[in-house]
Amino acid sequence: MNIDFPLILVIIVFGSGAVWLLDSLLLARSRAERRSQLASQYPGHDKEGSQAALAFAEACQREAAEPAVVEYARSFFPVLAVVLVLRSFLYEPFQIPSSSMVPTLEVGDYILVDKFSYGLRLPVTRTKILDVGEPERGDVMVFFPPHQNDTYYIKRVIGVPGDRVVYRNKQLTVNGQPVRQEWLAELPSGRYTVKMGREELPGSDGHLMQTDNRRGPRNFSIVVKPGHYFMMGDNRDNSSDSRVWGQVPERDIVGKAVAIWMHWEEYLSVPSFSRAGAID
Repeated sequence: MNIDFPLILVIIVFGSGAVWLLDSLLLARSRAERRSQLASQYPGHDKEGSQAALAFAEACQREAAEPAVVEYARSFFPVLAVVLVLRSFLYEPFQIPSSSMVPTLEVGDYILVDKFSYGLRLPVTRTKILDVGEPERGDVMVFFPPHQNDTYYIKRVIGVPGDRVVYRNKQLTVNGQPVRQEWLAELPSGRYTVKMGREELPGSDGHLMQTDNRRGPRNFSIVVKPGHYFMMGDNRDNSSDSRVWGQVPERDIVGKAVAIWMHWEEYLSVPSFSRAGAID
């Protein structure tokens, strides 16, 4: 079962804020008044270490103490509110769970997702409140796949609205223009080999990709619908992407993957920062 962390975070932030606010408006003043009354009953309570000071402190703790739930709310609300703002509107961390983006991203990579490049969205509802920019071909994008709105996916934008994307014999063509490919190496992988190369989508700077020699091409020809994006993994023959579950609507975009900041393949291993850097 997937945990809806954004929803949990929103509930905790607003819940703790509500507790702190209600206490400030309704109860804090009466506690302050009671402490003032107790102060008049214990002359010399301001002398540190005196019997009056000790008795005053004990009386305040007994009759005018701040409830524990209010203390926790007051302590945690500012920190959690900052986390909510950073995670919802600026950057969100994300772990790569599968090999569908190899060789660009490996299992165990921890990346940062830019939440504002494609427009600011409210947490949980994902309603866009400010247009900033749109995905471009070649971007590595995090999103919710169609009909599965509780799991993040990460793939590369191959086609933007209006593009005709054709895939024949493992060769991409966008709007009638063959995507330039440069094969760099053929690598053994168990009993088979993979070909690693570099390709340049129209308007992009180029990126690494690989194919699996065991598998035949999944040929297709589509036109990207308005307000949708066609996504593919860089590990072309080992990726569940738009070839399987269709085009991604704009409303399901989470953000743009911009950087690897750590690699940690499993919890018993030592984290590494050797792969830290921008994502091509």
